[in-house]
Amino acid sequence: MGTPRNSVQLSLLCRRPGHLPPGEGTCPGPTVGPVIPLDSSGRIVSYPEAAVRTETATEGCFGGWWPRQPAGMQTAALTRRRTSIRPWGPASGLVGLFLLILGIAPGATWGATLQELDSIVAVVNKDVIVRSELEREITLALPQLREQGADPPSRAELERQVLDRMIDKRLQLQEAARLGIKVEDGALTQAMTSIAERNNLTLEELQTALVASGIQFEDFREDTRAQMIMSQLQAREVIKNIQVTDPEVKRFLAREADSLIERTDVRLSHILIAVPETASPEEVEQARQRAQALVAKLRAGADFAQVARAESQGQQTQQAQEGGDLGWFPLADVPSLAQEPARTLNKGEISNPLRSPSGFHIIKVTDLKGTGPAVLTQTKARHILIRTNEVVSDDDARIRLEQLRMRLAGGDDFANLARANSDDTGSALKGGDLGWVSPGDTVPQFEAVMNELAPNQISQPFKSSFGWHILQVLERRTQDTTEELMALKAKQKLKERKADEAVKQWLHRLRDEAYLEDRLAKAREREG
Repeated sequence: MGTPRNSVQLSLLCRRPGHLPPGEGTCPGPTVGPVIPLDSSGRIVSYPEAAVRTETATEGCFGGWWPRQPAGMQTAALTRRRTSIRPWGPASGLVGLFLLILGIAPGATWGATLQELDSIVAVVNKDVIVRSELEREITLALPQLREQGADPPSRAELERQVLDRMIDKRLQLQEAARLGIKVEDGALTQAMTSIAERNNLTLEELQTALVASGIQFEDFREDTRAQMIMSQLQAREVIKNIQVTDPEVKRFLAREADSLIERTDVRLSHILIAVPETASPEEVEQARQRAQALVAKLRAGADFAQVARAESQGQQTQQAQEGGDLGWFPLADVPSLAQEPARTLNKGEISNPLRSPSGFHIIKVTDLKGTGPAVLTQTKARHILIRTNEVVSDDDARIRLEQLRMRLAGGDDFANLARANSDDTGSALKGGDLGWVSPGDTVPQFEAVMNELAPNQISQPFKSSFGWHILQVLERRTQDTTEELMALKAKQKLKERKADEAVKQWLHRLRDEAYLEDRLAKAREREG
């Protein structure tokens, strides 16, 4: 079937299996959208519903015809009107790609007024990021920067940073889809319930709180799914390969053992740069810059007590004269503004400026009290792993493990089945034996199932970031040794630090292997 001259046929962004947005299932086939007329300048014009017709393209998903554009014309993405948009991406984090579907105005004519379209700012393999998504992310980022008291970058730099984050997320979701990594609705609901419980809310109350904050619950839910998918992907592709040596652990304990203490009480010091309730935006900005300058001075080695006496303002005159000392607090009684630094800063560290109605606050953790770890429970376990991929689905892996579990119940030897079937080659050679496992040695999903099992009990098939498992606990032991558990916690902390750098390097490799087009950067080059 032919295509009219000066027209375009657009795919409705039905991606192949390797390029699906989270939760969208698999691509049903080469579905292509309406044939759309172009005017003499190459812009897409509105048209009546009766004029829409669809065809099947041979190019597959995201195939079909693209606009026949005059030279220099940028390809544009089509979006619904705001009232009908349902993005699949996050509201609390990066916003996902809007479905490229045209909003049709009943009764419109071929000569209707031209409609301004949502331009593409980046191409990520067979996916695109559009301007409205970028603007929404910037709108979400600005209040966070102000709340942290951070200096907002220039508009161009902010756009670049936010777009970089969005590209990284798209690449990870595409890679996860290629590897068959998914988060089922049941696991997602469980995670959402945990988020609500950590905030002392029910799931219904969390939904109400999000809507009151201007965040659609479905957007938040799908963002949580995306974060879980990326976490599983990073664990599988990056974190499992990170090694921490004994000398590294010893050096960490010599320098930073305090950071491993389970703190119960903290001693805080405080500086306030006051901001009047009637302050103009310029006055607020001046106060923020002053607070930032003081933080830089303190981190460079200035004495906190002297700076507090000279600079702290507001109602805490006596505290300022005492060097800003607020005294000791049980951790649960720390004022809400200072909860985060009180729980996370090491002894002697300084917070970024924290905004409140009274001004900008600078917090120092002067001292802390707590208890070090004392008892370590270890589990001797073995498992069989079936990985999922483009060929092996979740159902395939689960059914295969159920069959193996039935054979175990019938008397087959676990070690022999592990050697013949497990995709964890390291443990398979040892009959699936993992040795003595300490808390934190395995991913959370695996550890949670392991902790529920009694000795000699075999689990039902369950999923982790590495694939599907059946697990048997052989025995447990309790080690009353603070030194060993301190070393374990130090190892975990070092692994987290190494993971940050390893993930950055891995993302660089993903970028190197991808087709990326940063149209914002190209536009800035032309303007410059």
